Amino acid sequence: MLEALIFVVFPFCMLFAAISDILSMTIANRVSVLLVTVFALVAPLTGMDWATYGWHFAAGFLVLAVTFGLFALGGMGGGDAKLLAATSLWMGFNIHLVEYLVVST
Repeated sequence: MLEALIFVVFPFCMLFAAISDILSMTIANRVSVLLVTVFALVAPLTGMDWATYGWHFAAGFLVLAVTFGLFALGGMGGGDAKLLAATSLWMGFNIHLVEYLVVST
């Protein structure tokens, strides 16, 4: 059941954000909030240990700090910055996070 929730919520949020961004050049805050909330509630229930859980949040905060800097410099939108931080929370620190950030920016 948890896996089903993960495989439904994440893609739905990404699809909603993409369509919203294409149509209106905005990404609603509720998308990022939903991604963070579902991760925070579901990840511990999947057997993830607390250290890994903390590292995932550290990745999210680091990406938020970097993308907020890019937003302040006019390099990206605020919704994009929040969405990147929320999705990086799901990835944690690994090579896929670096690849994702390079492709996304």
